[in-house]
This record gives sequence, structure tokens and C-alpha cells, in this order.
Amino acid sequence: MADIEAFRDAVTVWAGGGSGEAAAELAGQLGVRSAVLLEGLSDLAAVEALAAGRGRDLADEGVCALSMGGAMNVGRYTELLGPPGLGLRLAGLCDEREQPFYDRALTRVGAPHEGFFVCVRDLEDELIRALGTEKVEEIVREEGDLRAWQTFLHQPAQHGRPRHLQLQRFLGTKKGRKIRYGRLLVEALGPGQVPAPLDDLLASL
Repeated sequence: MADIEAFRDAVTVWAGGGSGEAAAELAGQLGVRSAVLLEGLSDLAAVEALAAGRGRDLADEGVCALSMGGAMNVGRYTELLGPPGLGLRLAGLCDEREQPFYDRALTRVGAPHEGFFVCVRDLEDELIRALGTEKVEEIVREEGDLRAWQTFLHQPAQHGRPRHLQLQRFLGTKKGRKIRYGRLLVEALGPGQVPAPLDDLLASL
């Protein structure tokens, strides 16, 4: 039986220049009505973790959150999944510095902008500031990354930098770490701590 991961894979193939036939067929079979466009897999992990924590199954609701493999791919994904393509409702997150690219892409395909929410730096930065650096460092210790964190802090480039920026950079220094911590940081959030862009995105779906 087809699942939402198969649809994601089909969209990735389509975005890479392949046929869109499989994506269109799976969208119909799965009842996909909305696509949440996210820059990378860490953002996807965070969105899915928050949805699960609130007892929501996005796939059952006809919502597919997917990674575009970089913000610069937003034009391609809006064309394929928005009004010119599958006609899905589009939503997502973007970083403030990349918002103009999203605005142009959405305007070009005639899609509403209201479902997109802006992080100042990126989602990891939003999560670190929401939790506080002490809590994030506690999670780093619990995950067995303390030695790697201490080694990172001794790098000359990190001397004198604000703690939250050091943590943000640390999360991106090893393959897979951002994805793992995208989920962990969301799961550690308490009531009222969810960053506004992420909270507003989920509420809009």
C-alpha cells in the first residue's frame, strides 16, 4: 500500500527532472491536499515531532511535509505542487534572508503567501532561543555529544561568539546531527515555548 514516504520520493524524482506521473497518481491515492515546503530534513523532523506531540497525523489529514533539499529549490517545488502542477495548497517555513525567493516563487505560480512563516535565522536558532542555551547544552550532554561540543568550543573561530550561535553552528558540524536535534529540541519544548513560526505553521494546516 502506498504511503506518504512514497509520495515524497516521487516528488523528489519529479523535481530532479523525472516524470511526475507517479507523484500525481500517489497524490490521488493518498488524498494529499496540502504540501508543506521545508528547506531540509532537520526542519522536517521538527515539524513531524511537533505534530506527533500534539496527537496529529499529518498524512492522515492529507498533508505532506517534505524537504526540498535547499531553499533555492522553492521555485521548482511551487511549480510542481502548486497551481501549475498538482494544485495542492502550499505552506512552509523559510529563513528571513531567503523570504524574497519564496515570495517571488509563490507570486509567479499564483499561490497565496499566507501559509508561509518566517524564522529570523533558521529554525534551529528559533528552537535554541526558545529553550535557552543551558537546556540545549543539557540535551547535548544527555545525547553523549559533550566531548564533541567541548572540542568544538576550543576552535579559534568560536572564541567570543554568543552561546546560541555556537550551538547553532555545532548542530550542523556532523552529518545527521541537525536532523536528530531537530526532533529532540522540539520534544524538549514546554508549554508556551514553541517558536511562533513553527507554532503558526502547524496551526495553519
